[in-house]
Order: sequence, then structure tokens, then C-alpha cells
Amino acid sequence: MSRGIRINEWLLMYVLSVVVALGVSSVVVEATGGDWWPVLEALVEGSLLAPGRWGETLGVAVPLVLVALGTVISSKAGLVNIGQEGQLLMGAAFAVYFGFLLGGPGVINLVVVMMAGALGGAVWASVAGLLRFWRGVPEVLSTLLLVVVASQAVGYGLKQQWLLLEPGADRGNRNQVSQQLASGNRVPRLDFFGNQFPVTVFVAVVLALLVAFMLARTVWGMRLRMLGHNHMAAHRVGVSATSYGLAALGVGGAFAGLAGAAMFAGGGFSFGNYQLGPGFADNIGWTGLLVALVARERVLVVPAVAFVFAGLRTGAGFVNSTGVESRITEVVQALLVLALLLPPAVVFLRTRRQARSVALLKA
Repeated sequence: MSRGIRINEWLLMYVLSVVVALGVSSVVVEATGGDWWPVLEALVEGSLLAPGRWGETLGVAVPLVLVALGTVISSKAGLVNIGQEGQLLMGAAFAVYFGFLLGGPGVINLVVVMMAGALGGAVWASVAGLLRFWRGVPEVLSTLLLVVVASQAVGYGLKQQWLLLEPGADRGNRNQVSQQLASGNRVPRLDFFGNQFPVTVFVAVVLALLVAFMLARTVWGMRLRMLGHNHMAAHRVGVSATSYGLAALGVGGAFAGLAGAAMFAGGGFSFGNYQLGPGFADNIGWTGLLVALVARERVLVVPAVAFVFAGLRTGAGFVNSTGVESRITEVVQALLVLALLLPPAVVFLRTRRQARSVALLKA
């Protein structure tokens, strides 16, 4: 019975939080001179109902799922990785450089692009790991600062033809882009009821299932979770914080880098035209981090949350037709994030207060 009451309390808190968030969102929309109902209709139309839109939303959800999976892995080890935007960007840069350097036909080159992307993200995250375990630099700071370094490094690469800039191009700063990926080397798309989406949708789902299994059913996952819960106890039973911590950050970065490679090789879906250029990451790394937070590090919940966030992005373009600035969707997204994070915070504070009360009574 108590378990049923607890579930009911959770559901009630989530429903109330979401209702309040939507209510505040409607007030914000009205305050900006719009009408909340047409805005809501435009969001649903732009993300799901209009021809081809739910396929577009699935395409945008793929990198969000990949970034969030990497974030969950790092978090399970008790590490705070907030540099996914930089790791994604470096993954895309590695994918572009090695993809064109090694070349190859069709599927072979696509595999090279994806593996190079994962390698780039892993290398960049491992830099923060080395700073954390060999020099004691908090990873929350190093991963964040490395985002700036990654942005500048990729910007430099896009000015050099021997690195990332399209060969033979005499371009101004605004047009510094990489070479376009050949049509035969791109991620294939499926056409389903007039909606096109990349096959990486299935890859993302399979990876989510694999990560869920690894974390819950393997010795590696158990040791990783043990390290996150209590690193001192983990050390006593032989779990190396350095080895497992570096591995967790590296794998988390590899997922973010893979997301960057998938965006480059997948093209479209708001990710450019199979080219790397300024603004390529487009906040996908930050949004993927939010997906992991809202999913509360539950791997199997990540795809559903990612689809909701992707819908907010793809539906934003339709909001302009209502006369309201499309960036209002970012406000709605922020309010929904707060709403979905509020119930766990309330339960945590209540549990801590009860624990303190019990401790005082025993004293």
C-alpha cells in the first residue's frame, strides 16, 4: 500500500509540475503578444502532424539520445561531465578529417566516419579525465572549459585546407565549411508513410538497450555504479577510481563524438548539408545533457525524453507563423526541464529532513 501511495505521489507531483510549467508558458506567450493555443497547435503540427515532420523529429532525436547515453555513463561513475558540446564538435571534426583522409567507398567510409567521431569525442573527454585523476582538476570545470577550446580549435581547422576547410576554396570567414560528404557515403534514410528518417534511429535504440544492459547486468556496470555511490567503499573492494573514472569519461565522450559524426553523415534534420561549419553543434550537446537530467539517468527513459526535446526544436519553425518569436520554445523547454526536475528535488529534501529527524531522536 505504501508503495502505491508513493507512486501516486510521484505521479501527482509530476502532473502538477507540468501543468504549472505549461500555465506559466501560456502566460509568457500571452505577454509577448501571442495566443497560447495557436502556439501549441503550431508546435504539435511542426513536430508531428505536418507531412514529414515526425520523421524530422526522429532525426533530431538521434544525437540527443547518443549524448544523453554518454552523460548517463559518466554520471553513474559519480562524474559531472558538462562538456558534451565540445566533445560532439571534436567528434564531428575527427569524422570530417579522417573520413576524407582515408576515403573509401560507401559503407566502409561511413564506418570510418562514425568510428573517427567516437574517437574524437573520447580523446577530448579523456583530456578532462587526465586532469581530474592526475592533477586533481574538477571535471565539471575542465569539461566546460574544453568546450571553448574545442570551438576555437575547430574554428582554426576550418581556416586551414590541410585540416578541415574545403580544398580549393577561396572563402570568406562566413563561408568556411568543410568538404561535402559524397552522396554514396551518407547515412541511409528510410521512407515510411511520407516521413524520412535515418537508420541511425535504430542504432540509437540498440545502443540504449545495450547501455541499459551493461549498467544493470554486468560486473563493469556494477563497479561503475559502486564507484558513483561510494568511491571509498569501491576502493576497498578493489575498484580503481582512476581506471573506471577515465573509462566512464572516455566512453561518455565517445557517445557525444558519435553524435557529432551522425549529424555530419546524416545531414539534413537541422544539421547542415553534410558539411562541418560554424555553429555546427547548434546546442545539441547542451540539450542532450538536459535530456539525461530530465530522464534522471534512466537509460530506457532517455529516447522518450529526447523525442520530446527534439519535437520542441522541430516545431519551433512553425511557431513563427503565429506571430510569436520561435525562441519562445526555448522558454517552454526550460520551464519543462524545471518542472520535471522539481519532484525529485522535493522528494530528496523531504527524505533528508526525515533522516535528520530520526538522527535527532536517536541522539
